[in-house]
Amino acid sequence: MGTPEVISARSPRVAAARRLARRNFRGRERRFLAEGPQAVREAAGHRGSDGEPTLTELFATAEAAERYADIVEAARASGARVHLADADVLADVSQTVTPQGLIGVCRFLDAPFEEILAAKPKLVAVLAHVRDPGNAGTVLRCADAAGADAVVLTDASVDLYNPKSVRASAGSLFHLPVTVGVPVEQAVRGLRDAGVRILAADGAGTDDLDDELDAGTMGGPTAWVFGNEAWGLPEETRALADAVVRVPIHGRAESLNLATAAAVCLYASARAQRPRRTG
Repeated sequence: MGTPEVISARSPRVAAARRLARRNFRGRERRFLAEGPQAVREAAGHRGSDGEPTLTELFATAEAAERYADIVEAARASGARVHLADADVLADVSQTVTPQGLIGVCRFLDAPFEEILAAKPKLVAVLAHVRDPGNAGTVLRCADAAGADAVVLTDASVDLYNPKSVRASAGSLFHLPVTVGVPVEQAVRGLRDAGVRILAADGAGTDDLDDELDAGTMGGPTAWVFGNEAWGLPEETRALADAVVRVPIHGRAESLNLATAAAVCLYASARAQRPRRTG
């Protein structure tokens, strides 16, 4: 194993990585940052639809490089350039309060919407008007855990590559296809034409999730549309759905936050789609 290059705060590569904290630079360079061992490990093992490695560079402190030697080696094996740097250099690049000593530079990995439709998805999460990056990343993580086939972020939603979104996804960003910037009307139309039933999740929905499950209507391909946590889905978005479904509140809680509601809905669909065991 070769010796990693030692890099200083004045390096142009550090400056380039630092700029990726800003959305306009991310979009121009089509690069984003992945911080911490979990995200970097997943990035090192990921390749884009073009077959090229997603991770292009890794910045690590000497301590982190020793502690996570397997991740550093995986990064190098993937073709990424590895740099050793002092902790203050990584702190300057990092978007977290307590950096974990590993920061990866990754290529954008979103897929064209047409590729997602061509794969005939059975379970999709559509984020419409979701503006909070932590919520977006957490819903992506929930979709991954529930076995969803894809996540769609509409053009009215937060940047997928916001550092908070990437962190909140806990590596799930690298696990399933994600498409971005699709107008919600186009997303719904495309999914419906692909044979997917559209369900809008809304606390004021006319249909109850438990009733949908009892009626046996959730076993087919389904896309759940989730909206902004503060004000939900606009009326024009709800009108696009085949049904507007509320998660029942059996106790005294006023409501569920977005990520919790998404987890309940996605797992309900995953359970309904799972073949019944016999014998």
